[in-house]
Amino acid sequence: MMIETLSRLRSGAAPFAMLIGLNAAPAFAQTAQTLPADTAQAAAEDEPKDIVVTGSLFRRTDTETPSPVTVLTADSLDKAGISTINEAIRSISADSAGSIGTGFQSGFSAGGSAVSLRGLGVSSTLVLIDGLRSTNFPINDDGHNAYVDLNSIPFSLVDRVEVLKDGASSTYGADAIGGVVNIILKKQFKGIDGLVEAGVAQEGDAGHQRAELTLGYGDYAESGWNFYINGEYQHDGRVTNHSRGFPYNTTDLSPIGGLDNNTADSTLTTPTPNAVVVRTNQTDLNNPLAGGTAPFASGLQANGTPYSNYSSLNLNCAGGSYTVTGGAARGSGCKYDLTDLYFQLAPLQERYAFNGRLSIRLSDNIEGYVTGSYSHDFVSILNAPRALRATQPFGGSPALASSNPGIVLPVYVCGTGVNCATAADRRLNPNNPYAAAYANDPANGAARIYYLFGDIKAGSDRSNEVIRGSAGLFGSFDGDWDWRVDAVGAKDNLSITQYGFINIPNLLNAINTGSYNFVDPSLNSAAVRNFVSPNVTTPSFSSMVSLDASVTKKLLTLPGGPLQLAVGGQIRRETLTNNNQNARLDTYTLTTSSAFGAHTVSAGYFELDAPILPQLDVNVSGRYDHYSEGFSHFSPKVGVKITPIKQIAFRGTFSKGFRAPTFAESGPRSQYAGFSTFTPPTAFQVAHGGTVAGGNTNPYAQAYQLGSGLVGNPNLKPELSRSFTAGAIFEPVPWLSFTVDYYNVKKTGLIVAGPQIGDARNAYYSQTTLAAATAAVAAVGPGYSVNVVDAPDPLFPNALPRVLIINAPFVNANYAITSGIDVSATARIPISDGIKFTSKIEVTDVFQYDLHPTTGPVQKFAGTLGPYELSSGNGTPKWRGNWQNTLEVGDFSLTATTYWVGRIKSIANDERAGDDCTLNNQYATGDTAKGAQFCYIHSFLNTNLNATARVNDDFTFFVDVGNLFNARAPIAPGAYASAPNFLTTWHFAGLIGRTFKAGATFKF
Repeated sequence: MMIETLSRLRSGAAPFAMLIGLNAAPAFAQTAQTLPADTAQAAAEDEPKDIVVTGSLFRRTDTETPSPVTVLTADSLDKAGISTINEAIRSISADSAGSIGTGFQSGFSAGGSAVSLRGLGVSSTLVLIDGLRSTNFPINDDGHNAYVDLNSIPFSLVDRVEVLKDGASSTYGADAIGGVVNIILKKQFKGIDGLVEAGVAQEGDAGHQRAELTLGYGDYAESGWNFYINGEYQHDGRVTNHSRGFPYNTTDLSPIGGLDNNTADSTLTTPTPNAVVVRTNQTDLNNPLAGGTAPFASGLQANGTPYSNYSSLNLNCAGGSYTVTGGAARGSGCKYDLTDLYFQLAPLQERYAFNGRLSIRLSDNIEGYVTGSYSHDFVSILNAPRALRATQPFGGSPALASSNPGIVLPVYVCGTGVNCATAADRRLNPNNPYAAAYANDPANGAARIYYLFGDIKAGSDRSNEVIRGSAGLFGSFDGDWDWRVDAVGAKDNLSITQYGFINIPNLLNAINTGSYNFVDPSLNSAAVRNFVSPNVTTPSFSSMVSLDASVTKKLLTLPGGPLQLAVGGQIRRETLTNNNQNARLDTYTLTTSSAFGAHTVSAGYFELDAPILPQLDVNVSGRYDHYSEGFSHFSPKVGVKITPIKQIAFRGTFSKGFRAPTFAESGPRSQYAGFSTFTPPTAFQVAHGGTVAGGNTNPYAQAYQLGSGLVGNPNLKPELSRSFTAGAIFEPVPWLSFTVDYYNVKKTGLIVAGPQIGDARNAYYSQTTLAAATAAVAAVGPGYSVNVVDAPDPLFPNALPRVLIINAPFVNANYAITSGIDVSATARIPISDGIKFTSKIEVTDVFQYDLHPTTGPVQKFAGTLGPYELSSGNGTPKWRGNWQNTLEVGDFSLTATTYWVGRIKSIANDERAGDDCTLNNQYATGDTAKGAQFCYIHSFLNTNLNATARVNDDFTFFVDVGNLFNARAPIAPGAYASAPNFLTTWHFAGLIGRTFKAGATFKF
């Protein structure tokens, strides 16, 4: 077989590399560009050397196991201009729906990064470092999915990354359903090795600086020991939406025939940094939250319904003004495009890490090692300022809501902010334009206010540090026995500082004292701003310790080689403390999600490799895991490889696996809440003064934000999987090899959040009394209950009150099936002495990704924006690929790496059923014309260029041009509102544009 060694690749034996990897189906998070992958057949040496391939316990010279494995070498990563583990791993074509990148900044995992092989979610992909687990990021994606943060893994020590694209629970246990990513670091190093690099985007931003240094001493082969220490640093600057212009900086696509979803330049009730008020009453003069249910009417519209005149407190409008002369809300306001003004495409990020390793040979048959690492990742995210009107925090009293009926500015303010209407030092409120006219009638002179705190910077700073250490002994005895013992421990300390969120009691005090200036916010002092919006810092952490031991034995010799048996065991302890950032329930819109848990996992495993014939190898493995929560699972796997002739081999696997419930899903102290718009049924509206024909003008019975409160369910069972692969390896000539592998994964007993929440809402509103409604919700099923109801309707106090939050459980339900094909090829052509050419390609085509819910139609995601509810909602592209070409002439190499993502249909079956873009478009639902115009998000192709010149054995210089042709990201108007009109996961390079980097490496 034509296989080149990793070490030879590192020294430049493969000059021209080409690789295309078409990936299918990520949904969430930022795009790390798909990156060139060296297929597993390119990972061994010309002179065979025993290595352990990911997914097996045995040392072997043949790296082509029955399971498909992609290998990313340090050489390929360098030539692709890759500088982080995040970019490297998420470039794999098998990375799909749910992948998280740093560019996704609005989710639970903002600041983290994760891989989602086969699109089965980040919690179904296992990430290892040197074959051992690490601890998970303390915050769960989507409130419940656990993952290892790729940003916390050092990059400069990477020797190679092996990606097993197959189920591997039989070897590694839980979570290896979609596959396994094994990051293999350098084992020994002698001398001095370093790198310096700097870059910038063509637009003058996205500044990039990177430095690495490794010092090593000791010749392991000669003296039996080696020690090295390593440090690395990287800084990447912000990129704003404004800097990249249309269409990435606005929700108004009317210039190209789309919708104008920017209401901040035309609607008076859209909050902006210029406050807008309307007169209403105040039922409690001491409480700004006691505003009237409706503004006072200024007149009647043509249809007989009232309208009100709204007033802007300050019409010094930098972006121009507008006037509304029709409808219920009339007046003038300032124009804004909040996306352009506040949003960013890339956050500020700074990383540094320190690592060390001691390798020692204790005797001829015993070796050992000790490693230690510390990594620090800082991410600073900016986003839009917070609105004054908001719902109450999850778990808080409905009376805390500033949006219903609506927060107001009182007529009088005073020094203490208490009982100002009668205080001795009372004065007219300078923020309330109605104060003077209603000085003698303060109950009817309040000003309902719509406002965005534009003078208070909003965002978060996230500092994540991971401390990890490992130690092990390994050796052999009696000639054919091999053994090893490995211990590893890691702790992830995360600190999140949220700024710009509004403290409720401080806000009410600032309103009643008049200390906050709503008329001209630029005049507010730093002290006032810090009082209204104090920083909130929350620490969280996770930890993991594990002890593994295994022994392998050659039992006998078969016609095809030795029959080998391996047995082993593991004991592992994992903990999580994800603290509630809003535990006091005193801050608007700040999450109250939290997760806690601890468990011990014990496991035993085995592997049997039987080369029955020279042409037939059979591998059988299995693992039994027991969790201290009380559940257990056995995971078997069978693999077969048939090699009828040297040029052709066939392979296939069948396996079963599982994903254990995360602490967020099963911990009894864990909780998560989300709100969505809900319109009460007609019967409820009628009971509150409406009519079937005329609708309802009582705000109490109109659409409102109804919350779902999810708590951990200790009775959850693991998700189960069944996987099989079938493929072939071809090497028709020594310089060409390629592989084709089909995969099919079925995951059952999916852990889902409140699948019957719709039934629970309907059950509540099917009743007319609170007691009956509460009982009806409980009857829906275990875990469903009424959490909080609103205060009685003041107009109809005896009618059923609104429910504000319904509790729902995590349960096992539904199943999903995904299948597709991976294709890879490598051509290594020695053109002449000193001139070499290599071309590599890796492609993934997703045939299907179907979710089968308990009720309702099958949801089909392949090639669409579904699953939209998973992570960043970036969908499941059917095709994804990368192509890398390297031409090496003597000491000079030139590499072009091209990345491609296929088009994506702008529908998502988990949002609405149906495949017709004109009716079910995520962007323009029900608008047939616009649905047809924006039916597809176009494919995206961009190319990176790398030039490297080796001056001598000690110095090498390089230049990288990212996005060489300055390709622009395709318009994706169906994307999340936080990423308007683009998909961060797949098209990030097209948002940043052309970039330039230059640097040098040195080695002594």
